[in-house]
Amino acid sequence: MNLPLPLPVDRALQKLGADLSLARRRRNLTQAMLAERLGTAVMTVRRMEEGHPGTALQYLARALQVFGELDKLGGLLDSAQDTVGLMLMNERLPLRVRKPKPGKGVM
Repeated sequence: MNLPLPLPVDRALQKLGADLSLARRRRNLTQAMLAERLGTAVMTVRRMEEGHPGTALQYLARALQVFGELDKLGGLLDSAQDTVGLMLMNERLPLRVRKPKPGKGVM
């Protein structure tokens, strides 16, 4: 199943690729040098910098590690900051909490 890429997703990937390219150049690394550090081919780095949607996520993670920014990947979907998820969870909270009946699931 190969769905077309939504425009906002495409734009985000393009921006990410441009940001990766800028980060690489600021560190005075060639695409070949970055590819060697990532353990991949130069073509993979090029595709990543072009925002190609088929680039494996592991190469983004490795690039972030090379740039000293890996912690930002861990914070992308931080559950404590997931406002939509927290709102949905709060909607399901019971209005009252009752004491469990004796002998039924008391912990």
